[in-house]
Amino acid sequence: MTLVFNAFKSSNLISWKRTGRLQQTLAGCIERTGKTLHSGEVSTVKLWPELAGKGRYFDFRSNLIPASVNFAEESPLCTTLCKNGFRVRTIEHLLSALEAIGVDNCRIEIQKSDPEDHAVEVPIFDGSAKEWVKAIELVGLKVATDQFGNGCEKMAPYVNEPMHVWRSDSFVAAFPSQKIHITYGIDFPQVHAIGCQWFSAVSLDNYFYSEQIASSRTFCVHEEVEKMRNAGLIKGGSPENAIICSASKGWLNPPLRFPDEPCRHKVLDLIGDLSLFAQFGSQGLPVAHIVAYKAGHALHADLVRRLSGKI
Repeated sequence: MTLVFNAFKSSNLISWKRTGRLQQTLAGCIERTGKTLHSGEVSTVKLWPELAGKGRYFDFRSNLIPASVNFAEESPLCTTLCKNGFRVRTIEHLLSALEAIGVDNCRIEIQKSDPEDHAVEVPIFDGSAKEWVKAIELVGLKVATDQFGNGCEKMAPYVNEPMHVWRSDSFVAAFPSQKIHITYGIDFPQVHAIGCQWFSAVSLDNYFYSEQIASSRTFCVHEEVEKMRNAGLIKGGSPENAIICSASKGWLNPPLRFPDEPCRHKVLDLIGDLSLFAQFGSQGLPVAHIVAYKAGHALHADLVRRLSGKI
């Protein structure tokens, strides 16, 4: 077994610690095709097993884009990676599933029909991570080995001191803890069917994620749909890939999978965005009590930058 912990540098904010587990990868290839949320186009994603220490990265027309906050750019209603002018959008649900289920190393090949377009988007499916989790569980996982056939120990980042990022009345904070604990709050006072919700995940293991988080779908407010479409967003959005709530009429396409499904979906997004802290096949999600309120993709990424000492 090869130990890679010497490659990880601890700081005042973060200590990298051994998990006692070996890095994993997929036991086989996964291929899925579907419509995308914002462009409304169709794309195909192929997930390939990868060597230990390689981590997760996208392969778009032979341009390799690491799933790292170093390549994240702010974009409305999704998380986007960009390198050398090539962009991959709406990566958060896929990365959430890979991080939570333990696919530490993976080449994510993504394709679309237009050969001239330098931007591509991950399919939305039903608006949750359920399709990805099912596909991963179907193909299974195996220990990842390096080019010499050796396994690498998986490292995890532990938060050493409280930290936070905020914009206006929204924030994400991380507090030292010996286990991962996520508390998330949302507030839509103008939409009574959503209102103020809080969800707390005290034990975030594979089973809890698969059963309680992965199937939570993205949501939107019906009265804001036209404005978003006029801005070039959610062209592929429909009642088949989102739950839609009207300020006056309530939920337009029930039933919900959970009474607090919107809040659970925010936890799903948070896990995907925080996975951008991963490096060399390590765990991306920090071991901490993470508390978020009225946050979104941009603030999630800001917390990763704060963890990285970049802000």
